[in-house]
Amino acid sequence: MPRSMQYILAMTMVATGATAQVRLPTVPLPALTQQTLPQTLDQVQSQSLDRLSALRRLEIGRLIRGNPKVVDADPNGEPVVRNEILGLAPTEAALDHARSIGFVVDREENIGAMSIRLVVFRAPQGMSTKKALRTLREADPGGSYDYNHIYSGGGAAGGGTLSRGGGETTDPKGRDASTSLSPAADPAQPRVRVGLLDSGVDLTHPVFRDSAIHAWGCGSHSVPAAHGTAVASLLIGRSDVFHGVHPDAELYAADVYCGRPTGGAVDTLVAAFGWMVQERVPVINVSLVGPKNAMLERVISDLIAQGYIIVAAVGNDGPAAPPLYPASYQHVVGVTAVDAHRRVLIEAARGPQVMFASPGADLAAAGSDHTYAAVRGTSFAAPFVAALLASGLRHPDSADAAAAVEQLAKIAIDLGPPGRDLTYGFGLVGADYRIDPAPLIRR
Repeated sequence: MPRSMQYILAMTMVATGATAQVRLPTVPLPALTQQTLPQTLDQVQSQSLDRLSALRRLEIGRLIRGNPKVVDADPNGEPVVRNEILGLAPTEAALDHARSIGFVVDREENIGAMSIRLVVFRAPQGMSTKKALRTLREADPGGSYDYNHIYSGGGAAGGGTLSRGGGETTDPKGRDASTSLSPAADPAQPRVRVGLLDSGVDLTHPVFRDSAIHAWGCGSHSVPAAHGTAVASLLIGRSDVFHGVHPDAELYAADVYCGRPTGGAVDTLVAAFGWMVQERVPVINVSLVGPKNAMLERVISDLIAQGYIIVAAVGNDGPAAPPLYPASYQHVVGVTAVDAHRRVLIEAARGPQVMFASPGADLAAAGSDHTYAAVRGTSFAAPFVAALLASGLRHPDSADAAAAVEQLAKIAIDLGPPGRDLTYGFGLVGADYRIDPAPLIRR
């Protein structure tokens, strides 16, 4: 079998948690008569990669079909919370009118330090989510309304799709912060601090035994999941056989899923960002992907304007796919992934949103049941960049944030055309922190 065919088949098996839409260069056919080949090599490549590109859509379809009472789809097929519409700081007149036509103001999220007020409307009984958004926009043309989109993690651990979380908690809306600090921080030596918006972290994993972690979300419950645990370990984990980029950093980990099918919705992301603002965490890692959303864009834009650095995975829908968010919002630090040979992953997004490349395959991270797992995807490249940027920052500051990004760009290893490019951005950072999964998984 030609090497190109072996590569494609291998990619199809290992990338079950990622997606790609890739246009490969033409590969000449072997010197065989046409009758001996059922199809051209280009056609085989296209079919294999098309199957890979459909995986995220399949996961979205399963989420919607499996939870029809609470999950709906927007006109583009992206998942949203059924019958919920978000409004950004609607006027009292707009609120009164919405109530008069049957909408209920279900809840609010406020970030006082940024003057952000997000209102969650529940649609009248019998009204579709699409019609509810159209109705509110028509009733208040000057207002800002959008779906409550649901965002997901992109990447795979141990060859399987990473879970959105564990079972349903008894307090699905609970968002109280709880803290686990070990060992106690020395006030004379302030720790580097980094934030994480993801699924829950398994605080009992050995890599976090000596870590300082503040946990938020799910009320008083802990709902650990594979994705959040793996990303957190790459940020701050440490054991006798493993280390993350910055083991001495203090992690602020927000569980935005809590095992709920509607986990990862915009209103929860905004609430988690509000907690980060309250704690003044200067760098926030978001290894989540989804569609463009007006509410999320406004909040992230305001965060960046106030000196916060948002680091996000560019996603695994492939170089030909539309951009994914929040990585594609202006001034977000978008991160792509490379393998052990410093080649960009075939499923990684390309475009102007790519600012840096980091290890995202042939890579070990904390796994389930206190084990280690091989991980793959841009989700696992982002924490390398977040931890490196956090190293020199103690609090949010626009000038310091710009200087940190500029300094990281200067030390990046240029992998593509000279200068910043659409595949690798400024280049590769964090390569020295990649840990080969083979010795750990055999243990």
